[in-house]
Amino acid sequence: MSATVTPWDYLDKYRGKVFTGLWPTLPEAFEITVSRHGDRPCFTIFEPDRISLSYREAFGIIQAVARWLHSKGIRKGDTVALTGKNSPEWAAAYIAIHFAGAVVVPIDHQYKIEEAQLLIKTAKARILFVDEEKHDRFLKEKGELREVISLKKGTGAYIYDLEGPEAEIELPKETDIAVILFTSGTTGNPKGVMLTHANLLSDNYLAQSYIDLSERDVFYALLPLHHAYSMTVFIVVMAIGAELVFGKRMVTKSILKDLKDGQVTLFLGVPMLFNKLLAAIIRGLKEKGPVVYGLISTMMVVSGFIKKTFKVNPGKRMFRFILEKASLSSVKTCICGGGPLAASVFRKFNQLGINFIQGYGLTETSPIINLNPVDHYKETSVGKVIPQVDMKILSPNEQGIGEIIVKGPVVMKGYYGMPEETAAAFTEDGYFKTGDLGYLDNENYLYLTGRAKNVIVTEGGKNVYPEEIENEFQLFEEIDQILVRGFVTDKKMKTEGIEALVYPSPDFFKSDTPPERIKTRVDAIIAEVNLRLLPYQRITKITILEKPMEMTTTKKIKRETV
Repeated sequence: MSATVTPWDYLDKYRGKVFTGLWPTLPEAFEITVSRHGDRPCFTIFEPDRISLSYREAFGIIQAVARWLHSKGIRKGDTVALTGKNSPEWAAAYIAIHFAGAVVVPIDHQYKIEEAQLLIKTAKARILFVDEEKHDRFLKEKGELREVISLKKGTGAYIYDLEGPEAEIELPKETDIAVILFTSGTTGNPKGVMLTHANLLSDNYLAQSYIDLSERDVFYALLPLHHAYSMTVFIVVMAIGAELVFGKRMVTKSILKDLKDGQVTLFLGVPMLFNKLLAAIIRGLKEKGPVVYGLISTMMVVSGFIKKTFKVNPGKRMFRFILEKASLSSVKTCICGGGPLAASVFRKFNQLGINFIQGYGLTETSPIINLNPVDHYKETSVGKVIPQVDMKILSPNEQGIGEIIVKGPVVMKGYYGMPEETAAAFTEDGYFKTGDLGYLDNENYLYLTGRAKNVIVTEGGKNVYPEEIENEFQLFEEIDQILVRGFVTDKKMKTEGIEALVYPSPDFFKSDTPPERIKTRVDAIIAEVNLRLLPYQRITKITILEKPMEMTTTKKIKRETV
């Protein structure tokens, strides 16, 4: 992309007319999109029947809900809670709350009722939008809630049926808080990240610097929209006027059907999802025999070399038969976030002709602060620092590794009601401390090594980063989950060995597979990986689990519960 042309240049036409700040607010951005692409499809869902709303139709629903919220006493700066599975209704509620001048409190729909109630109480929300599964329970146990609205027709007061009288609604400014995202602490003292409209919209536009997007694109919304990562892509879709197709289940068969039916061009996912898709593709190729598999593998290497060296993408045509079978033929770009991805997976998708983008960020940074540009990607990096973000490495060691700190328009306003925690999260000169470890190269590309709190210190005083080791197992189908951690080998010296907790794949091993056979295969895999690792990184203790480890909605293992 030319340095003189940016994805946000078109905003100049609306500055001073629709908005007055540096960036539009969410309501202003949506209004601009309606004026530019009002008749294009906005929200689409396939189950039980295909339903698609245009931007203009969605805008009508959103305005009606905003008026209803105002009629119920919601004013600028008030909080409204939102929880439920991905749906057009969820998206409409999210935007409508902003059009009412209020702050959205998105809550993970997998939380228990008691956990969600704590967050609602903490955020002082008085109205809740909720899906059918928890609607009746919340209606009975309202607490301080005044209204409980259903995101599903046929269950209580339904969002699309809401209407309020015309009113002068005070809308938010770009510096006002847009969302409060609770990242952890569903028991005890919850921590809510406050992101402003400027945080979210600047991240939306700045991240587009490294991706080629247009209103003709179709995004697949499979990951939970309450998560900052998915929410940003949702905002990107809204701002450019593209279509958002809602996925219902993280089941491979359903995903592939949605990709094909929706002719999806931009596929957002987490490492586990892309690992499974690639593993299925590779398995299918191996079934064709060693000669065919060897030939295709060689062709993939050649395709990848041409794509990376000459900026030409032959893979899309060369491997069309493979991509069609995998329902990926319409996909232009895959975007991976929410956790580290093995470089081999990144490389193979690019070899197949799909632009594969890996990024990095945190809820506190809105979240994207690094992306791999399509025309200059590095497989082992999580991407180049996006424009207007200043990233540094705090107290780097001899390898250049240290804590990643950032400053810029995407950094949060602070933690809700927690001034001390907010102050502790920043350096004296105003950089946000991510808690992640990594290093930057001379082109400002970031390489992650792990979380500071997860570092293992070996007997030789070496620092080992569990995430780097876990990445080595991403393409072994026999392993469904793996968590690497330290175990104490010398209490006095505070040194640690390296343990792997392994949950074998129930899809690979049958229920009647003898435990000895499972252990033998797991031991063999770990021995194979150990050969690729440095001596001080090698796993010395293996624990095979009978039950899966608890995971977040973005499919990351909850280390704190293991």
